[in-house]
Amino acid sequence: MLRPKKHLGQHFLTDQNIARKIVGALEAEAGDSVIEIGPGTGALTGLLVDRFERFRVIEVDPRAAEVLKDKYPNVEVYLTDVLSVDWNTITNPSIGPLSVIGNLPYNITSPILFSMLDSPGLFAEAVVMMQYEVAARLVAVPSTKSYGILSVATQLVTKPRLLFSVSRNVFYPKPNVKSAVVRLDFQRQTRIPKGMDHAWIRKVVRTAFNQRRKTLRNSLKAVSESNQRDVPVQYADRRAEELSPDDFVQLAGYLQTDL
Repeated sequence: MLRPKKHLGQHFLTDQNIARKIVGALEAEAGDSVIEIGPGTGALTGLLVDRFERFRVIEVDPRAAEVLKDKYPNVEVYLTDVLSVDWNTITNPSIGPLSVIGNLPYNITSPILFSMLDSPGLFAEAVVMMQYEVAARLVAVPSTKSYGILSVATQLVTKPRLLFSVSRNVFYPKPNVKSAVVRLDFQRQTRIPKGMDHAWIRKVVRTAFNQRRKTLRNSLKAVSESNQRDVPVQYADRRAEELSPDDFVQLAGYLQTDL
Protein backbone atom coordinates (compact mmCIF):
# COMPACT_ATOMS: atom_id res chain seq x y z
CA MET A 1 0.00 0.00 0.00
CA LEU A 2 1.12 3.55 -0.70
CA ARG A 3 2.43 5.48 2.26
CA PRO A 4 0.12 8.48 2.76
CA LYS A 5 1.69 11.91 2.49
CA LYS A 6 0.62 14.18 5.32
CA HIS A 7 1.17 17.40 3.36
CA LEU A 8 -1.32 16.17 0.75
CA GLY A 9 -3.96 15.51 3.39
CA GLN A 10 -4.14 11.85 2.36
CA HIS A 11 -6.34 9.47 4.35
CA PHE A 12 -7.02 6.36 2.27
CA LEU A 13 -10.43 4.67 2.57
CA THR A 14 -10.03 0.99 3.46
CA ASP A 15 -13.63 -0.18 3.90
CA GLN A 16 -15.25 -1.50 0.71
CA ASN A 17 -18.72 -1.40 2.24
CA ILE A 18 -18.37 2.36 2.70
CA ALA A 19 -16.92 2.66 -0.80
CA ARG A 20 -19.94 0.87 -2.29
CA LYS A 21 -22.28 3.08 -0.30
CA ILE A 22 -20.59 6.24 -1.64
CA VAL A 23 -20.64 5.03 -5.25
CA GLY A 24 -24.25 3.93 -4.85
CA ALA A 25 -25.24 7.51 -4.01
CA LEU A 26 -24.13 8.74 -7.45
CA GLU A 27 -27.10 9.02 -9.80
CA ALA A 28 -25.17 9.49 -13.06
CA GLU A 29 -25.94 7.11 -15.93
CA ALA A 30 -23.49 5.05 -17.96
CA GLY A 31 -23.04 7.64 -20.71
CA ASP A 32 -22.58 10.61 -18.40
CA SER A 33 -19.28 12.33 -17.73
CA VAL A 34 -17.93 11.38 -14.30
CA ILE A 35 -14.75 12.56 -12.62
CA GLU A 36 -13.20 11.37 -9.36
CA ILE A 37 -11.16 13.74 -7.20
CA GLY A 38 -8.30 12.25 -5.21
CA PRO A 39 -8.65 8.54 -5.96
CA GLY A 40 -5.55 7.62 -3.95
CA THR A 41 -5.30 3.84 -3.80
CA GLY A 42 -8.47 3.40 -5.88
CA ALA A 43 -11.06 2.34 -3.30
CA LEU A 44 -13.79 4.09 -5.30
CA THR A 45 -12.10 3.87 -8.70
CA GLY A 46 -12.46 0.12 -8.95
CA LEU A 47 -16.22 0.41 -8.49
CA LEU A 48 -16.56 3.25 -11.01
CA VAL A 49 -14.34 2.27 -13.91
CA ASP A 50 -16.70 -0.30 -15.44
CA ARG A 51 -19.87 1.60 -14.64
CA PHE A 52 -19.19 4.76 -16.68
CA GLU A 53 -17.98 5.16 -20.25
CA ARG A 54 -16.58 8.64 -19.68
CA PHE A 55 -14.77 8.26 -16.37
CA ARG A 56 -11.66 10.27 -15.42
CA VAL A 57 -9.69 10.95 -12.27
CA ILE A 58 -7.71 13.88 -10.86
CA GLU A 59 -4.73 12.86 -8.72
CA VAL A 60 -1.88 15.07 -7.50
CA ASP A 61 0.35 12.28 -6.18
CA PRO A 62 2.55 10.82 -8.98
CA ARG A 63 2.90 7.52 -7.11
CA ALA A 64 -0.86 7.02 -6.91
CA ALA A 65 -1.28 8.13 -10.51
CA GLU A 66 1.15 5.45 -11.71
CA VAL A 67 -0.61 2.74 -9.71
CA LEU A 68 -3.96 3.79 -11.19
CA LYS A 69 -2.61 3.89 -14.75
CA ASP A 70 -1.18 0.39 -14.37
CA LYS A 71 -4.33 -1.04 -12.83
CA TYR A 72 -6.84 0.81 -15.02
CA PRO A 73 -5.09 1.57 -18.34
CA ASN A 74 -8.28 2.84 -19.99
CA VAL A 75 -8.90 5.52 -17.39
CA GLU A 76 -7.68 9.03 -18.17
CA VAL A 77 -5.64 10.33 -15.23
CA TYR A 78 -5.06 14.06 -14.78
CA LEU A 79 -1.84 14.34 -12.79
CA THR A 80 -2.42 17.75 -11.26
CA ASP A 81 -3.59 19.69 -8.23
CA VAL A 82 -7.38 19.85 -8.40
CA LEU A 83 -7.24 23.53 -7.43
CA SER A 84 -5.39 24.28 -10.67
CA VAL A 85 -8.07 22.62 -12.82
CA ASP A 86 -10.10 24.81 -15.15
CA TRP A 87 -13.42 22.97 -15.06
CA ASN A 88 -14.40 24.54 -18.38
CA THR A 89 -11.62 22.67 -20.17
CA ILE A 90 -12.72 19.21 -19.04
CA THR A 91 -16.44 19.52 -19.68
CA ASN A 92 -18.17 18.73 -22.94
CA PRO A 93 -21.44 20.61 -23.50
CA SER A 94 -22.61 17.98 -25.99
CA ILE A 95 -22.38 15.29 -23.29
CA GLY A 96 -23.76 17.34 -20.44
CA PRO A 97 -22.62 18.53 -17.02
CA LEU A 98 -20.10 16.69 -14.88
CA SER A 99 -20.85 14.35 -12.02
CA VAL A 100 -18.15 14.50 -9.34
CA ILE A 101 -17.26 11.92 -6.74
CA GLY A 102 -14.37 11.61 -4.32
CA ASN A 103 -12.77 11.56 -0.91
CA LEU A 104 -11.71 15.20 -0.72
CA PRO A 105 -8.38 16.07 0.96
CA TYR A 106 -9.32 17.61 4.29
CA ASN A 107 -6.77 20.41 4.01
CA ILE A 108 -8.29 21.86 0.81
CA THR A 109 -11.95 20.80 1.00
CA SER A 110 -13.39 24.31 1.11
CA PRO A 111 -11.33 25.66 -1.83
CA ILE A 112 -12.36 22.65 -3.93
CA LEU A 113 -16.01 23.24 -3.13
CA PHE A 114 -15.78 26.96 -3.89
CA SER A 115 -14.13 26.22 -7.25
CA MET A 116 -17.17 24.13 -8.19
CA LEU A 117 -19.73 26.52 -6.72
CA ASP A 118 -18.25 29.31 -8.84
CA SER A 119 -19.23 27.43 -12.03
CA PRO A 120 -22.48 25.69 -11.07
CA GLY A 121 -23.68 25.28 -14.64
CA LEU A 122 -20.84 22.83 -15.36
CA PHE A 123 -21.98 20.27 -12.78
CA ALA A 124 -24.93 17.95 -12.35
CA GLU A 125 -24.12 16.43 -8.97
CA ALA A 126 -21.35 15.76 -6.49
CA VAL A 127 -21.06 12.94 -3.98
CA VAL A 128 -18.07 13.75 -1.83
CA MET A 129 -16.60 12.76 1.51
CA MET A 130 -15.15 15.38 3.83
CA GLN A 131 -14.61 16.31 7.45
CA TYR A 132 -17.94 16.11 9.30
CA GLU A 133 -17.59 19.68 10.54
CA VAL A 134 -17.38 20.98 6.96
CA ALA A 135 -20.31 18.81 5.89
CA ALA A 136 -22.39 20.28 8.70
CA ARG A 137 -21.61 23.78 7.41
CA LEU A 138 -22.94 22.91 3.95
CA VAL A 139 -26.39 22.03 5.27
CA ALA A 140 -26.53 24.48 8.19
CA VAL A 141 -29.53 26.76 8.61
CA PRO A 142 -29.53 30.43 9.69
CA SER A 143 -28.95 31.35 13.34
CA THR A 144 -26.81 28.28 14.03
CA LYS A 145 -23.11 28.08 14.86
CA SER A 146 -22.23 26.17 11.67
CA TYR A 147 -24.00 28.59 9.33
CA GLY A 148 -21.59 30.76 7.38
CA ILE A 149 -20.12 31.74 4.02
CA LEU A 150 -19.85 28.16 2.76
CA SER A 151 -23.45 27.44 3.81
CA VAL A 152 -24.82 30.36 1.82
CA ALA A 153 -22.59 29.77 -1.22
CA THR A 154 -23.58 26.10 -1.36
CA GLN A 155 -27.31 26.60 -0.84
CA LEU A 156 -27.54 29.35 -3.47
CA VAL A 157 -26.68 26.97 -6.31
CA THR A 158 -27.18 23.42 -4.98
CA LYS A 159 -29.46 21.34 -2.85
CA PRO A 160 -27.07 19.83 -0.27
CA ARG A 161 -27.81 16.67 1.71
CA LEU A 162 -25.68 15.08 4.41
CA LEU A 163 -26.08 11.39 3.55
CA PHE A 164 -24.21 9.61 6.34
CA SER A 165 -21.30 9.94 8.74
CA VAL A 166 -18.13 7.85 8.44
CA SER A 167 -16.01 6.56 11.32
CA ARG A 168 -12.34 7.54 11.49
CA ASN A 169 -11.57 3.80 11.84
CA VAL A 170 -12.11 3.07 8.12
CA PHE A 171 -9.14 5.16 6.94
CA TYR A 172 -5.40 4.71 6.79
CA PRO A 173 -4.03 6.59 8.57
CA LYS A 174 -6.91 7.38 10.93
CA PRO A 175 -7.81 11.07 10.81
CA ASN A 176 -8.36 12.92 14.06
CA VAL A 177 -11.92 13.79 13.08
CA LYS A 178 -15.14 12.12 11.96
CA SER A 179 -16.06 12.28 8.28
CA ALA A 180 -19.31 12.51 6.36
CA VAL A 181 -20.56 11.99 2.82
CA VAL A 182 -22.53 14.81 1.23
CA ARG A 183 -24.56 14.91 -1.94
CA LEU A 184 -24.86 18.18 -3.86
CA ASP A 185 -27.55 18.46 -6.53
CA PHE A 186 -26.65 21.43 -8.70
CA GLN A 187 -29.77 23.38 -9.60
CA ARG A 188 -30.43 24.33 -13.21
CA GLN A 189 -32.45 27.25 -11.86
CA THR A 190 -30.37 28.68 -9.01
CA ARG A 191 -31.55 31.22 -6.47
CA ILE A 192 -29.40 33.86 -8.17
CA PRO A 193 -31.46 35.99 -10.60
CA LYS A 194 -30.35 36.12 -14.20
CA GLY A 195 -27.98 39.03 -14.75
CA MET A 196 -26.89 39.33 -11.13
CA ASP A 197 -23.15 39.08 -10.57
CA HIS A 198 -22.31 35.89 -8.67
CA ALA A 199 -18.99 37.35 -7.49
CA TRP A 200 -20.77 40.40 -6.08
CA ILE A 201 -23.11 38.28 -3.99
CA ARG A 202 -20.11 36.33 -2.70
CA LYS A 203 -18.38 39.60 -1.75
CA VAL A 204 -21.40 40.80 0.22
CA VAL A 205 -21.74 37.45 2.00
CA ARG A 206 -18.03 37.24 2.82
CA THR A 207 -17.87 40.82 4.06
CA ALA A 208 -20.90 40.31 6.28
CA PHE A 209 -19.62 37.08 7.83
CA ASN A 210 -16.09 38.40 8.35
CA GLN A 211 -17.62 40.45 11.16
CA ARG A 212 -20.48 38.14 11.99
CA ARG A 213 -21.14 39.55 15.47
CA LYS A 214 -21.74 43.05 14.12
CA THR A 215 -25.02 44.23 12.69
CA LEU A 216 -25.13 44.48 8.91
CA ARG A 217 -25.31 48.26 9.16
CA ASN A 218 -21.76 48.15 10.54
CA SER A 219 -20.27 45.05 8.91
CA LEU A 220 -21.31 46.21 5.42
CA LYS A 221 -20.50 49.87 5.99
CA ALA A 222 -17.57 49.92 3.56
CA VAL A 223 -19.62 48.19 0.84
CA SER A 224 -22.66 50.42 1.24
CA GLU A 225 -20.62 53.63 1.37
CA SER A 226 -18.57 52.74 -1.72
CA ASN A 227 -21.81 52.16 -3.63
CA GLN A 228 -23.57 55.10 -2.00
CA ARG A 229 -26.42 52.91 -0.79
CA ASP A 230 -27.48 52.29 2.79
CA VAL A 231 -28.21 48.80 4.03
CA PRO A 232 -32.03 48.43 3.79
CA VAL A 233 -33.82 49.03 7.06
CA GLN A 234 -35.18 45.45 7.21
CA TYR A 235 -31.59 44.13 7.36
CA ALA A 236 -29.67 46.95 9.05
CA ASP A 237 -30.01 45.71 12.65
CA ARG A 238 -29.65 42.02 11.86
CA ARG A 239 -26.45 39.95 11.82
CA ALA A 240 -25.13 37.90 8.91
CA GLU A 241 -25.96 34.58 10.56
CA GLU A 242 -29.66 35.55 10.70
CA LEU A 243 -30.09 35.96 6.92
CA SER A 244 -31.16 33.14 4.61
CA PRO A 245 -29.47 32.67 1.22
CA ASP A 246 -32.48 34.35 -0.41
CA ASP A 247 -32.11 37.30 1.96
CA PHE A 248 -28.50 37.70 0.87
CA VAL A 249 -29.52 37.72 -2.80
CA GLN A 250 -32.05 40.46 -2.10
CA LEU A 251 -29.55 42.45 -0.04
CA ALA A 252 -26.77 42.13 -2.62
CA GLY A 253 -29.17 43.17 -5.37
CA TYR A 254 -30.09 46.31 -3.48
CA LEU A 255 -26.45 47.23 -2.82
CA GLN A 256 -25.40 46.65 -6.43
CA THR A 257 -25.26 50.12 -7.92
CA ASP A 258 -25.98 49.21 -11.53
CA LEU A 259 -29.40 47.71 -10.82
